[in-house]
Amino acid sequence: MLARRCSRADGRPPDPVDVEATMAAGGYGCVACGEGRLRPWGFARLRRLRECRRVVELRPRRSRCESCLVTHVLLPTLALLRRRDLAEVIGSALHARFVDGKSRRRVAAEAGVELDTFRRWCSRFVARAEEIRVAFTGWAHALDPALGPIVPRGSPAVDALEAIGVATAAAARRFGPVSPWAFAVGASGGLLLANTNCRLPPPG
Repeated sequence: MLARRCSRADGRPPDPVDVEATMAAGGYGCVACGEGRLRPWGFARLRRLRECRRVVELRPRRSRCESCLVTHVLLPTLALLRRRDLAEVIGSALHARFVDGKSRRRVAAEAGVELDTFRRWCSRFVARAEEIRVAFTGWAHALDPALGPIVPRGSPAVDALEAIGVATAAAARRFGPVSPWAFAVGASGGLLLANTNCRLPPPG
């Protein structure tokens, strides 16, 4: 069973009704075989995600490729792959640490997570910072070809966050308001804090 993100070109989370209609029309391709189309196949198990100290429950749609019969779980752009906390919580915490300069302990407390959990977020983000910067710079220019260069901010992590912000602004100008972290999840395929062996998808 594979997981894939349901996202739109602007990175915004799609409406569940649109997901159903797109899947019924064969609009989602299979990343396993590269040829088949995904069709409805029930639902995955109930998942509980944390939003600070509140629990958010969701049950993602499951699909199956009509050609190779591999099943897929269609994940919404609320959360990053293999993270228990909502992307908005993680993204806000990273911004508070690297841009606002708050202490790790304070940011962890505000996010409602253990200090070690927050440290792991930071460690993974820093490890991927250059790849993230490059990927979201590509998204920014793909969404706004007239955009000038993105000015470096002085550290790999801050530069990566700046690229996400600029790309989100470009998406908003083209498609309308969008959450930066929903956009970041959709554009990265949920891999923003994944193992560095998982390459981020190119803009497109």
